Order: sequence, then C-alpha cells, then structure tokens
Amino acid sequence: MAMVAGETSGDLLAGLLLQGLRARWPGLQAAGIGGPRMGAQGFEAWWPSERLAVRGYVEVLRHYRGIVAIRQQLRQRLLRQPPQVFVGVDAPDFNLQLEQSLKQAGVPTVHFVCPSVWAWRAERLQRIRSSVDHVLCLFPFEPALLQAHGIPATYVGHPLASVIPMEPDRAAARRTLGLDPDRPVVALLPGSRASEIRYLAQRFLAAAALLRREHPALQFVLPAVPALREAIQAAVQSAGMAKHVRVLPGQSHEALAACDVTLIASGTATLEAALFKRPMVIAYNMHWLSWQIMRRKRLQPWVGLPNILCREFVVPELLQDAATPQALAAAVLQWLQDAPRTAALQQQFTQLHQDLRRDTARLATDAIAQIIHAA
Repeated sequence: MAMVAGETSGDLLAGLLLQGLRARWPGLQAAGIGGPRMGAQGFEAWWPSERLAVRGYVEVLRHYRGIVAIRQQLRQRLLRQPPQVFVGVDAPDFNLQLEQSLKQAGVPTVHFVCPSVWAWRAERLQRIRSSVDHVLCLFPFEPALLQAHGIPATYVGHPLASVIPMEPDRAAARRTLGLDPDRPVVALLPGSRASEIRYLAQRFLAAAALLRREHPALQFVLPAVPALREAIQAAVQSAGMAKHVRVLPGQSHEALAACDVTLIASGTATLEAALFKRPMVIAYNMHWLSWQIMRRKRLQPWVGLPNILCREFVVPELLQDAATPQALAAAVLQWLQDAPRTAALQQQFTQLHQDLRRDTARLATDAIAQIIHAA
C-alpha cells in the first residue's frame, strides 16, 4: 500500500487509519509520505509530511517547485512498482493530481477525507471524479453530495471521535502538564504550518499578554510540533511571554483537555477542540493575496469546522484584518465570563461528537478491501 499525508492533521488521521488496517492485515506494508504517527504504525516515509505543509496560494507558490519535484519522483516510483492500492489522506492539491495519474495506470485510488467542496472550490468535483475510485468521508452529509456527481463514497465517521473521550478529564490533563488545577487555562493553538506560525503566533501571544493583564491568574499553554518548536520559542521570547506561556512538545490533546478555552487557528484542530467540548475563538490570517482569492471561492458564511457542522456561528471567527490581538482577547474573555453560554455549547458539541462516532477503522477497511478486490 502507498499513502500520502501532507501535514500534522493528515498524519494523525492516517496513523489512526493505519492502526485499523494493520489490525485487519497484520502483514501490511505501507510507504510514501507521512509523519511520526504513521511511522509509529510501521509506515516507511520516503519524505516527511511536513514538506507538504503549506496553505494559501502565495505560500504554495514559494514552495511550488520543491512540491512538484516530490510529486513527480513519487509518481515515477509508484508507477515502476505499483501498490495494491493508493490512499491519499487529505492534501487534495497534492494528492488528486497524483491519484489521477495512478488511476489512469490501473492503480486503485482511495481518498480519505472529502475535499471541502461544500465550503469552497466546488470545481474540484470534476477532478475528484476523474482521480479517485472511492472517497472515505468524515462527515455524514458528504457521500450524498459526492454520489450526486458520480463519485462513489462511504461515510466512515471521524476517527478522532472514537479516540477522544466523550467526557475529557480536565483535572488529569492539568496534572499531566503540571498546571495549577485551580487557575483557568487558555490553550493557544496557532497552527502546525510554518506559514501559520508566521502570520498568527505573534497575534495570539499579543492577545495572551492582554488577557494576562486583565486576569493575572491565567495559565497559557502552546503545543508545538517538533519542526516548529524553535520558531515558536522565538516568538514567545520576542513577545515577552516566556515566563507566562508554557510551550509543550506536541501534546495538543492534553492542552485541549486541560484548558477552559482555546484560541485556535482554523483547521482540523477546531474539530478536535469541539470533540473536547471546549469553547474556542477561531482565527486565521494569511498573505493578503491568498485571502482575496480564497474569500471569492467561499460558498458558506463559516470557515471553522464546528460552525460548518452546526450550521451556525456557535463559536466566533475572527479572520484576516479582524484577527487583532484586542479582538481575540475580548472574544476569549467573553467565554471565560459566560458559564451558561459555555454549558450550552458543550451540549451542542456532545451531540456533534455522538454523530461523528462510528467504527471508522472497520468501515474504512471494508471499503478499501472492496476496492482492492474489484481491481
């Protein structure tokens, strides 16, 4: 089997999928592009997933030649030694073109995580249809949309919904992280890409400084993926918050379990925060040209997954110029001061968690097995 996962969130999903695949096929051999969670399941990474972790049109252009070179080398390698099946995990800009070449060569192709054609870039539907034999969908409304466009799909649930407990243990998480159990905690999650750290970290840290002036008892934690830890440490130091923000070696789930509220970059992590039933303030900022292009392609008023899935603004979104430190701090403060609002949100997130919890490993491996046997 060959797989490609293009960033931290894809590595997480692919690692959970590999765990299920290995339970079904203990002798499975898998290789391609992946990260440490996939490596923990015996995956052979020919390139690390962080090489593909770029978001935004302008940001992609800066790394375009290197990414294209990786895709060409991977395509040639897989065409020389075709796998029984190729599974592309998210990263649609990279994977769909690769999948199209492999499918044309007779390699069965599966895409895990439906590209968000329901939110923006609906023109991708034609590319998906020509590139993949089957899509494994995380959300229940996606298969009908894809099937209406001639794309076979299966709802498999979200694997994180089975990993994250329905009632996270905040006290245990605070003990694990060495936090004071009686003081409120704010988790800062500015993202797992270098571009996100560049555009968001200083804003988040400036907001944290404002919050601390208002509430000196606040504790701040900031999970950092290994590749970005040095850059994050430098940002914390530059913001004058080294004594007040604890930079964690990963541990994003522990941070979300421990916190009272999170200031978080738009992306998969917002769904993780929802599964932990935590109030959040979603923020994003990118190169101005990337923002102008993406804004024109949006099909819905929401960008954060919790809001998209709940079909309303259950949590605030502060995007681009609206994501000022003052606005971010004020929105976080509102959650800290409004217990009834937090309780109502937790009920909504509990229902969402129940809707997404399925036997993802079995459903996904069943679908992949059918694709392999049909080839």
